[in-house]
Amino acid sequence: MTGGKSSDDATKVTYSIDIRVFLVVIVSGMALAFGVGVAFGPSAGSEFAELISSKISPPSNELLDKNIKSVKRQPTKHSSDIGEKIIPQSDLNMKHVNFDQPSLEDLGDGVVKHYPNSKSGSSDGDDEEHLPAGQHLLVDIKNVEAAFLNSEERLAGAMVEVIQSAGLTLLSYHCHSLIPAGVSCVGVLLESHISFHTWPDEGVITLDLFTCGSNPLLPVLPELERLFGIPRTKSGSTELEKIVTLWSHELRGFRDSSARKKHHLDGQSDLASWVVSLLEVLKKEQIVSTLSPFQRIDIWDILDIDDTPTYNDAVKHNLQEGDPRWLTSELVTPERYLFLDGTIQMQSHSEREFHEALVHPAMFTHSNPEHVAIVGGGEGAVLREVLKHKTVKSVTMIEIDHMMVDIARKHLPFMSNCTDLIGVADVCFEDERADIIYDDGRAWFVDHFGKGAKKIAAVDKFDVIIMDALDPEHEKNVISDRLYNDGNFIDSLFNSLSESGVIAIKVGNAPNIHDPRADMGVYHVREKLFQLLENHQESAEIFVYEEPHCGWPEPRSFVVVCKDSSCRSNWHASTDVIDYQIYERIVDTQSDNSPLIHFDGATQFSYQIPPKAWETVYCRREPTPFECDYIQLDPLKEIYEFDIDDLGSDNSDFEIKTVVMEDGKEVNSVYAIVNIPKGSYIMPEDLAASFTIHDESKSNLIGNTKIAGTGKVSVIEDFLEFIDEHGHRSFASETGLTYVEVGGTHLIRRVTNEAASNVGRWMPRHPSGKIPVYSPVYERHMMSFDVFLVATKDIEAGEELVRLENMWDI
Repeated sequence: MTGGKSSDDATKVTYSIDIRVFLVVIVSGMALAFGVGVAFGPSAGSEFAELISSKISPPSNELLDKNIKSVKRQPTKHSSDIGEKIIPQSDLNMKHVNFDQPSLEDLGDGVVKHYPNSKSGSSDGDDEEHLPAGQHLLVDIKNVEAAFLNSEERLAGAMVEVIQSAGLTLLSYHCHSLIPAGVSCVGVLLESHISFHTWPDEGVITLDLFTCGSNPLLPVLPELERLFGIPRTKSGSTELEKIVTLWSHELRGFRDSSARKKHHLDGQSDLASWVVSLLEVLKKEQIVSTLSPFQRIDIWDILDIDDTPTYNDAVKHNLQEGDPRWLTSELVTPERYLFLDGTIQMQSHSEREFHEALVHPAMFTHSNPEHVAIVGGGEGAVLREVLKHKTVKSVTMIEIDHMMVDIARKHLPFMSNCTDLIGVADVCFEDERADIIYDDGRAWFVDHFGKGAKKIAAVDKFDVIIMDALDPEHEKNVISDRLYNDGNFIDSLFNSLSESGVIAIKVGNAPNIHDPRADMGVYHVREKLFQLLENHQESAEIFVYEEPHCGWPEPRSFVVVCKDSSCRSNWHASTDVIDYQIYERIVDTQSDNSPLIHFDGATQFSYQIPPKAWETVYCRREPTPFECDYIQLDPLKEIYEFDIDDLGSDNSDFEIKTVVMEDGKEVNSVYAIVNIPKGSYIMPEDLAASFTIHDESKSNLIGNTKIAGTGKVSVIEDFLEFIDEHGHRSFASETGLTYVEVGGTHLIRRVTNEAASNVGRWMPRHPSGKIPVYSPVYERHMMSFDVFLVATKDIEAGEELVRLENMWDI
């Protein structure tokens, strides 16, 4: 439609556009362009080495020669100038500029025309399956010059240059001035679209770029920031403000599951969900993004909007009370992240907690670790923690990726920094005890300790092996997958251990009580590893534990495997024992600070009992493990208690009588006052009050009785005699614990004939004849299994309670 000429200005012509027609044209063009982009786009698994790069495709000469044609810019009317509260429809004089390449909807012959540098029409992908998928880049930029944000012409020029830098094909674009200020632009691409909106007064532009084309969008980000991030000057000065850019990248559409698993930028990958997809992050700086011969390596510095200063930040900047910067991110040190094949491996603020949790429980479970092996650990942090132990004479680190070690030494130096450790080289990798072998860890162990390998002398075997490869839940890494599914490799690990050797393995996210059977869910690789370890003939004890302070949204889990059951005593050592061992065995520091920032006796104590979820998932195995029927007392069974202070009353279900034995000796014995059904619990309150004594404590008491010149020690001797008469060893005898009954149960008469007894243990002997190598149920309920008694028969009122001699030894 055309407007008529005014009598005042016969030479000036203006045009008005039916907004409905305009919107239909734009939407139709975008939809058709999207479809064409899908048809000529890449397969979903496209991979590229560097995420963000300054090496971008140059614009074609043909496009650079084109001129942007636009109507003359008219002054924008502001409502404040004309006193209007509502802008009339007639004042929405939307202006637009078109690049002179015909838009898709303008082609009469139906032929798609595009420029030679476009990759969309490449014949390389003709035989590929093209899925409805693409890339979406969202960018918000702040502190931009107002004049730039209010200029259709400059914005359009920046848009065209960005499109060419991305190697995309522009079909048409339209920019419109808004009242009172701002510009909205949309560009229709052969591969999809670009659009943005500006707020000149606020200095803000928000932009999105979507493509189904083959070229990655992230490498274009620096060019996009350069072209659209024109800084404005600070109010009242000539100083330029710092440009702030927030961005997010998403893989959009529907891709097949195999392509999703392989793509490191898929929404399920840590690299995508922790970094690339997040929009409201103040700083996302790519430090390293490369492909080694074995894996993808990405290192990023991240600063979240809501981050506040750490203790070290406060010390560094001398923050004082009342300083408003305590509540902002102004002085916060960005956190450095390491990703391998898109999976998060390290966070600088919490890596010490993580690596202490992986290394030291296993090291202290061994009484004297001298020779240690590390599988993986290319960052150097596991080696750093191992070298803190004075007992260590050699550390063999087998790392397949030399490039990973070189990158870590340059960009993650804090992970291999041993400068504060007395007696250790400044760089942990250079310590004389460390032997760094660049080889496939699996192949190295199989070659040296596998079936058919040469016999290795005991002195060459390892006391502790620490597995620091990718978690077993991540199947897309072929190298780590082979580590957790190969029985030959597991055999070689056990063959390489000394007689009391220990293996430590990180096993990924901790389970939760809602997880399905472990062999059917996402952790089926971990379950297969557990089965290999449990069923190995040289596996004596397996302990699982969690550490919630590693920086992950969920606690991280670890497993310690012992070749000898004697390690159980060390694993369950009390807090004071662990603290003393730390004092004895950990090296001193130059700074006099503790070399351990998280691990101590109390931390180890928290690891000794596995969380409930491990038991829940374990009991979902088929067939259900025997002990899972005993994870709690049966609420349908009655409890019968003994009240020594109120015998004969309704508060007590038992009474004490003196009986004469066949030999004429009088003894006190327990009788039922009421009828007690079979399976009922006998005096659980008294049994729960049993005290424990460790073998070492008992040995000290015995030693005190033999010290010459101490005089009469009958009190100690009587106490030891009471322990021997009324105490019994724990089911897990290797803990070194003896439970001593001090309530009414110790008065129950004992017989040697099991048929004559009517009281027995609540927890029967395991059908296999021994406690399973791995059982969270036994680990969580061992004390209950060690003390609680039940009626093995119906007991009538007035009947004596009788228990089998050595009942706890069955």
